[in-house]
Amino acid sequence: MINSLEIINKLSKLDSINNMKDIKPLTYASFPGSHCPLFGSALLLKEVKDAVFVVIGTDECSYYTKQMTMRSEVYGGIDGRCVSIILNQHDITFGCQKKIESAFSELMEEYKPNAVFLITTCVVELIGDDVESLGYTLGEEYGVPVVTVHTEHFKSENHIIGLERTLSACIGIMERQAKSENISVNVIGQRSGNFIETELGKILNGSNVDINLMLPGCTVEDIRKAPQAHINIVTSSIGLPLAKKMRSKFKIPYILFEKFTDPEYILEAYNNLFDTLQLELPKEVIQLYNKANDAVNFGKEVLKGAKYIYGNTPFQCFEVNSFMTKLGMIPELIQVSYMTENDDKYIEDILSKENPYVCKSANIAPLQGVYDILKPDLYLGHEYATRLAKKGIAIVRSDMASAMAGMEVVNFFVEELVRAYKESKEYQGGTVNELM
Repeated sequence: MINSLEIINKLSKLDSINNMKDIKPLTYASFPGSHCPLFGSALLLKEVKDAVFVVIGTDECSYYTKQMTMRSEVYGGIDGRCVSIILNQHDITFGCQKKIESAFSELMEEYKPNAVFLITTCVVELIGDDVESLGYTLGEEYGVPVVTVHTEHFKSENHIIGLERTLSACIGIMERQAKSENISVNVIGQRSGNFIETELGKILNGSNVDINLMLPGCTVEDIRKAPQAHINIVTSSIGLPLAKKMRSKFKIPYILFEKFTDPEYILEAYNNLFDTLQLELPKEVIQLYNKANDAVNFGKEVLKGAKYIYGNTPFQCFEVNSFMTKLGMIPELIQVSYMTENDDKYIEDILSKENPYVCKSANIAPLQGVYDILKPDLYLGHEYATRLAKKGIAIVRSDMASAMAGMEVVNFFVEELVRAYKESKEYQGGTVNELM
């Protein structure tokens, strides 16, 4: 039987956290369990529409990847763009070069792909075969871009590194280009929704800025021509390694425009973007900024003192928690999937007001007893809403923000926080108005 108080007492506080190694799981067994980098890579390659990806590894890795992809027509179904090279004991002992070469010949004859992603799994990384060099040689031989993505799970916590490495591998497809005549941008890391329909997309369109590349969500030819853009807009930290490589190789600057929730960071991103493009900041951005600040001021009135547990959302973990503490909310426990190089300033902001417990994410089973100890009003992330309601906790549904970019994120998020907080008070037999 899980002793929830014992679990809580073993957890670290935020002020003692320097990196992911300092963050402990609630229990050794995770529910739901984490996905491996192979899963992240397969998810992203769904959106590179005319590339074939080859899973190299055990039959288990190949089976589960194929099972996932064959259910979707985006991958092309059972005969689609996901193929595999299954290694046996002989390959593991003596190397898999010959098997890859033979399979690649069949692949080129049958699929005639515009690019090939070789996905190496744990067993390949353990035996040390140099698939990257082999891929380069095969690319030269067949006249097609061949890039390698390393997805070993024993060096990573989750699937995020698979997303990151797959994006980074795309630089092997890119070729030097003359800059486009009209000002254009690449958007890197936007995985949900139609970017053109986001606030940021509409602002760029209204300023006559073209979208040169959407990655993911493109063709191999789009990737090849990526260097003709004037700037990279990185909408998720998974795109940062690629943006840095492109800056080094092609001299393309980048702007980090994550799914920020604090209007100040969003305005700063807008200013940096338009300064780099040497364009005047549209007046509409200031109007949107003022509207977002109105939402923040309303949120401060209603949400002050609201206690919460943070799980998994579309937002950057520590940035959004910093924002919520500015609203006067109290983080009891923050679940963390990964940390970025920009987190220090957000952590400092949180610690100036609160010092919550911190644990690794993907462990909702042992949280059931933790709720009874911490007694939060809100849960941010994926959980069973009816189960939470019985404990007086309302769930904050933030997934819709995945398809947003800009000040629209603030307005949506504050409105959802207020809605959920009112709901929690109804569960608890009171109202928000009694607290104002």
